Amino acid sequence: MKKNMGAVDRTIRTILAVIMAVLVLTGAVKGTVGYILAIVAFVFLATSLFGFCPLYVPLGISTLGRKKSEQ
Repeated sequence: MKKNMGAVDRTIRTILAVIMAVLVLTGAVKGTVGYILAIVAFVFLATSLFGFCPLYVPLGISTLGRKKSEQ
């Protein structure tokens, strides 16, 4: 797994995951929507921890930016 997520992308995903988890855990969002939100929060957190988003691969997206050696 080659990393394809930059620091900003990972930070935003982590913040969104925490917000979604709080909404589910406090009962602000319940039922089917709550389950979906919990799954999305888990996926966001996992992808931000690994620095790899599988959806970016077929779309050819990388938010890493260029390395100094490539400039």
